[in-house]
Amino acid sequence: MHQPNMILSVIIVSYQVKYFLEQCLFSVEKALQGIRDEAEIIVVDNHSSDGTLEYLRPRFPKVTFIALPDNQGFSRANNQGLQKAKGRYILFLNPDTILPEDACKTCLSFMASTPGIGAAGVRMIDGSGQFLKESRRGFPTPWVAFCKLSGLTALFPHSRRLAGYYMGHLPESKTHPAPILSGACMWVDRTALDKAGPFDEQFFMYAEDIDLSYRIEMAGFTNYYIAETTILHFKGESTRKDARYVKLFYQAMARFRRKHFKGPLSRLFNGLLEIAVWLRVRCSPRTVKTPSGHYDMILTENKDHSFKQIIEELEGPYRAKRVLIHAGASGSAVGSPSAEERGIAIAMPVTH
Repeated sequence: MHQPNMILSVIIVSYQVKYFLEQCLFSVEKALQGIRDEAEIIVVDNHSSDGTLEYLRPRFPKVTFIALPDNQGFSRANNQGLQKAKGRYILFLNPDTILPEDACKTCLSFMASTPGIGAAGVRMIDGSGQFLKESRRGFPTPWVAFCKLSGLTALFPHSRRLAGYYMGHLPESKTHPAPILSGACMWVDRTALDKAGPFDEQFFMYAEDIDLSYRIEMAGFTNYYIAETTILHFKGESTRKDARYVKLFYQAMARFRRKHFKGPLSRLFNGLLEIAVWLRVRCSPRTVKTPSGHYDMILTENKDHSFKQIIEELEGPYRAKRVLIHAGASGSAVGSPSAEERGIAIAMPVTH
């Protein structure tokens, strides 16, 4: 049991994404304005070889950096950060995200005023301005998991019966309960974590957020999707939708099934997953495209142009453009306009 003495702990696990993490940290610092003395940022680096720590430590002296001796995966690394965290609330955040300036105020206010809340996710868009369906998800019953992995959910994205995995029948513009949240941006009440437990370290990659969300609700709390703030999540940088991804996701879901389902339901789940994975692997690309290096523009954050405005522009006039984001005080610009390609990162001169 932890005794929190801060309002918020932000925990970010990184691996080989120093420029994306740089932009993320600048946005988090801006989002913490007003509570910076009552909040902490903890970066857990999974033994990156790209000079992440050497590059970022001098740029962010108020951030706590934890260097792991090897790549221990998402769950274990997050738990390492959690052991150090002192916040009443915990934000598990991906390094390839950018927060608007109002994110912390909006989410902390919602959590503090919502009785029985366990965790919350937010509305997310990708680098091309597209809404990310995994911002809120339903519980992965055997049927829901089959529809997702077989491609039926993608074919009928707004069906209550076939799109339950992404809760596609509910409007993305409305806040509502959501059983399963994304680990890319997951706000958790410390009380719920103490009761449900941390991330299960059996999950090296994928489904660890599903497992934690499920355990929080099983502990008697309710999870929510918050639509009043939107963050940017460079989806293409973190997840490759190729055959290897499908197999890894299947393995993670099978582990989830073995942990939480028993008897005939477990066998049904396994059979449906096997069929769905066979269908998806046959239709999945075998390779992932490398970035072309081409981009249309760079949007720079500065005193006259906020991260929030940039996010709004990605959904508006610059939607579907190949855009890079540059925090004015940073030494880089990053973007990931397609989930089928790796992200783009370039060095930039620092402006003042």
